Amino acid sequence: VQLQASGGGLVQAGGSLELSCAASRLPFSNYAMGWFRQPPGKEREFVAAINWSGASTYYADFVKGRFTISRDNAKNTVYLQMNSLKPVDTAVYYCAAASTRYIVVVTTMYTYWGQGAQVTVSS
Repeated sequence: VQLQASGGGLVQAGGSLELSCAASRLPFSNYAMGWFRQPPGKEREFVAAINWSGASTYYADFVKGRFTISRDNAKNTVYLQMNSLKPVDTAVYYCAAASTRYIVVVTTMYTYWGQGAQVTVSS
């Protein structure tokens, strides 16, 4: 199983980025997917999750209204559209596949993890 994240980079505050995470060797539509992030010097934290079909989503309070998670099961890909970025959003962002079809928010419920994508927001 491989989760390949892409789309990270450097952006000014107020800007936008879209992260993608392509899954391979995984029955993608059987898994809920999530995005987590790890800011410098801090622990990994939940950002957003989406259920197996894409019909349900859930967000951490600090990204509600700014970030959107989506998925394309035909392409085995999950996305994170990030708008109105702030310097505090600077982190390594990780995609992950849950051990269930349904939304979960704790890291221990995620089985497979991508390698991480660096997002840096300058002020």
